[in-house]
Amino acid sequence: MPTKTKEPKESEPTSTHRWLSYRPEIKVLDCTIRDGGLMNNHHFDDAIVKVVYDTCVAAGIDYMELGYKASRKGIKQGEHGCWKYCQEEDIRRIVGDNPSSLKLTVMADAERCDYHEDIPPKKDSVVDMIRVATYITQIPTALDMVKDAHDKGYETTLNLMAASIVPDRELDEGLEMMAKSEAKAIYVVDSFGALYSEQVHYLVRKYLDHCKASGKEVGVHMHNNMQLAYANTLEGIIEGANFVDATMAGLGRGAGNCPMELILAFLRNPKFNLRPVLDCVQNHIEPMRAKLLWGYDLPYLLTGMLNQHPRAAIRFKEAELKGAKGDILAFYDSATAEE
Repeated sequence: MPTKTKEPKESEPTSTHRWLSYRPEIKVLDCTIRDGGLMNNHHFDDAIVKVVYDTCVAAGIDYMELGYKASRKGIKQGEHGCWKYCQEEDIRRIVGDNPSSLKLTVMADAERCDYHEDIPPKKDSVVDMIRVATYITQIPTALDMVKDAHDKGYETTLNLMAASIVPDRELDEGLEMMAKSEAKAIYVVDSFGALYSEQVHYLVRKYLDHCKASGKEVGVHMHNNMQLAYANTLEGIIEGANFVDATMAGLGRGAGNCPMELILAFLRNPKFNLRPVLDCVQNHIEPMRAKLLWGYDLPYLLTGMLNQHPRAAIRFKEAELKGAKGDILAFYDSATAEE
């Protein structure tokens, strides 16, 4: 006679239930159009931007970043698409008044944005958050930009770029300054895709130590040069980062970013809906890969391994796109000769 399986009591967690916990405080930010715009000079058709916007709304994603607020002084007409500048009329052409819970963001690079003039008061904008990207040497300007945006009514973050090359003492000094700012969160940014898990642990803990007194959150923005963007994002979450950047199919500069579909699958928060993201990836993002050529490849591996800016790898891939036959051994020799 077969043994009857014991049914678990309602109060008794099953193994499945134990794995379905989640942290509701984690906020997911989609930067597909902003970071992906670095692969096509921000020349996205409105239809693609609208698809990503609609996907973020349907998927329950918390924030969507539309592009940059770059200076428009001295620009060449047509060199960059409108998402390099994110003027209000362009944004509203896509989202209207944004009748959804999705918050909209734009990024402003320190020393590359006429923020006093080009960022209007929040009451006149559908944008909710200004993210200020800064190198360690630009922090004083970045702090002024954050204060300006905060005083205008926006949420703000500080995204400290190229964390992998900042000396520890300078990093502590910079974090001390940023922790006193009005920013809602401070981001660990792996600009070169060079970090390993131990380094992510160390940096997130350091950022949290500086942020806890002022109640700031820590965010993570990872690149995929060594196939570690997803893994390192998870390591950041495990250590306590509550702001998480990702993109549809990992679309982003060079090797790309942490894929949104992986993050939503991992987080298990029932407010997120993976299906719209899969639809967007399959039918709209992946068809662009052959032209934009983002994603892991050997040149990006090498610049990540060497903790170098990926510009040389991007040039290598652009030459291949034009028909040149790349020599990865010559690229390796050239890259290591710089060390």
